Amino acid sequence: MSKRRDLVLCVASSCATLVLAAGLRSQTQVLSSRIIEWTTIEPRTTNVGEVRDFFRSRTATLDELEVHVTTLRPGERSHEPHQHRSEEVVIVKEGTLEAFANGETKVVGPGSVLFLASNQLHAVRNVGTTNVTYHVMSWNSPGTMTGR
Repeated sequence: MSKRRDLVLCVASSCATLVLAAGLRSQTQVLSSRIIEWTTIEPRTTNVGEVRDFFRSRTATLDELEVHVTTLRPGERSHEPHQHRSEEVVIVKEGTLEAFANGETKVVGPGSVLFLASNQLHAVRNVGTTNVTYHVMSWNSPGTMTGR
């Protein structure tokens, strides 16, 4: 009888945990429309420059939308070539960036746009003599965050 009771308690506990997790997910705040001024976002110093984190949140249509701005010092890279499930758009604000995407390396400047597709290797590096600053928008469509 003890084994049956333990099994029932285990199943009930698991179900309660799943219901609680689903409830918390549905309560997560959905990002609403907003206007964010550059001067209101404090830069956070990193080993290679600085980052301004604007937001990272659920939206009405995405599991997650993130916007941040990275500044790299001359000669620095944000990270080694890597890939992830999310997709990204990078827009160069100022400076000279060497971008690697989809097997191609190209040097780009202000106004250039990079689309970094899901699960494709990419990386960026400051090849100029001044800081490079770029805006990053990344998103996770429903289901792409599971198992990461």
